[in-house]
Amino acid sequence: MMLHLRQTVLFALILLCAACSSPSEPVAKVFFNGKIWTEQGCRDSASNQDYCANYLLVDGEGKIMEVGTSQGTTAKEFADGYGTDEHTSYIDLNGAFVTPGLIEGHAHFSGLGSSLRNLYFLKSKSWNEIVGMVAERANELPAGAWVTGRGWHQEKWDEPHDHSVGGYPIHDELSKLTAEHPVVLRHASGHALFANKVAMDLANVSKETPDPEGGRILRDVQGNPTGVFEERAMDLITDAYQDFIQKMKPEERKSEWLAGIRAAEQECLRKGITSFQDAGSTFQEIEWYKELADNDSLDLRLWAMLRHPYREMAGKVDDFPVSGGQDVFYCGAIKTELDGALGSYGAWLLEEYFDNPGFTGQNTTSVATVDSIAQLCLQHDLQLCVHAIGDRANRETLDVMEKYIGQSDNTQDLRWRIEHSQHLHPEDIPRFGQLGVIASMQGIHCTSDALFAEKRLGTERARTGAYPWRSLLDAGAVVTNGTDAPVEDVDPIESFYASVTRRRVDRPDVVFFPEQSMSREEALHSYTAAPAYAAFEEDIKGRLVPGTYCDLTVMSNNLLTCADEEIMDTDIIMTVVGGIVMYESNK
Repeated sequence: MMLHLRQTVLFALILLCAACSSPSEPVAKVFFNGKIWTEQGCRDSASNQDYCANYLLVDGEGKIMEVGTSQGTTAKEFADGYGTDEHTSYIDLNGAFVTPGLIEGHAHFSGLGSSLRNLYFLKSKSWNEIVGMVAERANELPAGAWVTGRGWHQEKWDEPHDHSVGGYPIHDELSKLTAEHPVVLRHASGHALFANKVAMDLANVSKETPDPEGGRILRDVQGNPTGVFEERAMDLITDAYQDFIQKMKPEERKSEWLAGIRAAEQECLRKGITSFQDAGSTFQEIEWYKELADNDSLDLRLWAMLRHPYREMAGKVDDFPVSGGQDVFYCGAIKTELDGALGSYGAWLLEEYFDNPGFTGQNTTSVATVDSIAQLCLQHDLQLCVHAIGDRANRETLDVMEKYIGQSDNTQDLRWRIEHSQHLHPEDIPRFGQLGVIASMQGIHCTSDALFAEKRLGTERARTGAYPWRSLLDAGAVVTNGTDAPVEDVDPIESFYASVTRRRVDRPDVVFFPEQSMSREEALHSYTAAPAYAAFEEDIKGRLVPGTYCDLTVMSNNLLTCADEEIMDTDIIMTVVGGIVMYESNK
């Protein structure tokens, strides 16, 4: 509380000084006539406003020089007394609500790009609809070409399928319509996939193929594969797909990847995202991202986690962290995982699934291997980021992290992260704050999973430990936000809505334990200053104060004060990165 009070007083002084002085260096841009929320506790100020300032002065490097409040509402009124001249540009915010540029705290950048260019089933309502889409795409491609897609989720279909095993459809209908094309369709969670017969034949999968450790091949009563592969079993199909990709010329692979990156950039900027935290890139992708950043060819800021098996990283990260451009790209973290997803029964639980007795999920990477990756991070001053969804996976992750946090003077502020932190035993919730472990969560996952989470966990476990934002915040944890795109739509507005209401957009009657909701300020903090802090970037973004970059998200509604039912009507008017307008609505 004392720290918060000091921050508030300091910010009030900054505003006072900004309003009565002129900058000593030339002003490149003025953003004026807005309702600017700076993320500095200004709603506690004496003004009692629901915003902090109405103008920003920006220098030639895209950094904020001043932020303050003025009676002026036109460019002409700013021309006198604010150090502006004929070279200064003026951007009228027209009274709109402005926040620090929104930061996607956990998603998959190249995966988002691929999903935008391939089949995407996030809104599909039935298996028959998906089969029809795949068959149509196959008819457009030459024989032998792979058909790829992502986003299906059997728990979210309106129409039941009568030919199924374990709640999943069987491949026979799809295989009949795609007899000349291998097909691989990733589950929305990314922790299962569906393959047709051609793909399984290319992967040499048959009735005799054993389940790999940490994975499962779903089978019918005769033991034949149904087409569904969970967790580590997915490698059987994806390895066959990668054989196809590797036959492409290197320049063709890079060109296809870059096309996806451009699509992802446009989608993010259109939705108000100025920074993106990528949850798992390869060595090759890190090299390509750095090249784009160094050539001033990334349109938003990108922070990435390296993702490879331990054996492929050991001895190969001496040159990390890696950065590119001027605060544009940075990779200073390693991503690993301990389990899968709840929807595909992959979350590793302390007790059995409520709707699958005797089964506690999948431990996809051994605890010993995660421990080795933790040591690798310590040796190279990298952040450890561990995917953990089930309460057992989260406990094991916390145990590993606790072994090393505070071990020596240079490990006091590791800011290690648990990606998702979705289902926690109540006894483990205080450990996040005590250890300084970041809870890298996604608000939209709560309402997306609300259709089946209680069924998987039972009421008591769901009530006390499922997506427990309120409990984590009250226990002093740093909680970030995001969407895990392309698992969900990258839209921050819907994730914000989920964070403050715990209510589904399409089913307002479905509310998932609303006592765990965030306040409006907490939800905005989880999309701005919190993810900046979680990436050691709080000095350059996440707040709108002098010295930070002028990254802005301009919206049609004031998310601090509008009614719950108005949140989803919020439009992104403008997205600004480093003082440059990268997206502007034509509405």
